[in-house]
Amino acid sequence: MGSAMTEQESGTVTVASSYRKNTKRKIAFIIFCLLLSMIAAVYSATLGSYPITAQEVYSTVWNVLIGNGDSLDPTIRHVVIDLRLPRIIAGFLCGLGLAISGVAMQSMLKNPLADPYTMGISTGASLGASLAIIFGIELFNAGIVANAFVFACVPALVILFLSKFKGATPLVMILVGVALNYLFSAIVQMVRLLADPDGLSDLFRWSVGNLDGVTYEHSILIMVFCIIGMAYFQYVSNQLNIMGLGDETAKTMGVDVERKRLICILLVTLVAAGIVSFTGVIGFIGLVAPHIVRIIIGSDVKYLVPAAAAFGALLLLCSDIVARVVVAPTILPVGVVTSFIGGPLFLLLILHNSKEEWA
Repeated sequence: MGSAMTEQESGTVTVASSYRKNTKRKIAFIIFCLLLSMIAAVYSATLGSYPITAQEVYSTVWNVLIGNGDSLDPTIRHVVIDLRLPRIIAGFLCGLGLAISGVAMQSMLKNPLADPYTMGISTGASLGASLAIIFGIELFNAGIVANAFVFACVPALVILFLSKFKGATPLVMILVGVALNYLFSAIVQMVRLLADPDGLSDLFRWSVGNLDGVTYEHSILIMVFCIIGMAYFQYVSNQLNIMGLGDETAKTMGVDVERKRLICILLVTLVAAGIVSFTGVIGFIGLVAPHIVRIIIGSDVKYLVPAAAAFGALLLLCSDIVARVVVAPTILPVGVVTSFIGGPLFLLLILHNSKEEWA
């Protein structure tokens, strides 16, 4: 009996030790991604037609933060603070927001192909922007951003309406998103056929995703959306883990599956629409980042949310660096780079992962 108890205690100690080791590895990965993001941000700030060193970037940002900005070289301050830093902050926040939205989508729908755009968010935003750019139809007289945000939220409203009749099941949500994607895409193509060359050029630039026009004020709004979404997804992380076991199992364990799923859909829409309305369509971050992080640290949503956030921010910052240097001095839209990197990378992930991971 004593020997059996000893073996049991030994097994418990081993499990506890393994859990602590895995937890430390997950935390280390998050910290590592954040450090790399800082390095990428500083390097990004040195890029451009006006040469600036990393030391000058640090010095400029620090002096502005402590209120000594007037003592700086006005040209360096303008380039770093007014031109390059808004783009870097936007890239960090957009990568973070799209990644956590992807985590929430894939976890609650138990579908590896789910991401913010599966719900028709991107094509909805494209339709809103198209109407503003080509026809000058602006909701609330607030321009492209308001149009894109409102139309990006339409899929969530349709799902809320249909859920009253059919139930908010993963299958219903995905099918509604696919249907709206096709519908919105068809309307956008019709609008393009009626566009003049200048309007078509503006619409194309918006539709491929760009960080150029994002200001500090825009970034504050994006940050608010991201904080709300990340805080809630972290708060319900245990319930999202349970929902991954299946609806019936989750219900027997006390989870209000339909209610939680609808709230998550609304918050995913809020975060993704808030990003897309300012940047245009940036694809694959919400799809690829959660997959890569899941391979490295596992599927526990409690750690997956912050880890995917850190990795998504790093991935978009690095994509923006590539966009700025690959054909310099021309700057590519960052959405082109994310699609170019994300497509082959996602194909490799599909070939690498076994079906059992999502069975």
